[in-house]
Amino acid sequence: MLQNAAQTYQSNQVTTATPADLTLMLYNGALKFIKQAKVALEEKDVIKSHEASLKVQNILYELISTLKSDYEISKEFAKLYEYMLQRTIEANMHKDLNILLEVEDLFIQFRDTWKEAMLLAKKQG
Repeated sequence: MLQNAAQTYQSNQVTTATPADLTLMLYNGALKFIKQAKVALEEKDVIKSHEASLKVQNILYELISTLKSDYEISKEFAKLYEYMLQRTIEANMHKDLNILLEVEDLFIQFRDTWKEAMLLAKKQG
């Protein structure tokens, strides 16, 4: 029953979130799944690591697909997301913890910058 309530809350959170909030959720989700992949690699559980890496890849595909190509910054974001996607695939193929750490660092930078931008937008709006 508690799990059902948590799922309902999470579903409501997603359906009522702003696009900015959804992007933040994607960044946080990617970080969560990278952590799962890292732990699984350390525990030599290649299946769990693979599954978590696929979730990170899916988040990157979503981030890429939601970019608005009429903004110049979107092209730069696309390049970075595609790089992160390629590195995540490489990490998954080679079971390379160092590559996961690199991608994790990039996601942390994106997330932290995004949070700051959201705060600035609230102050200005």
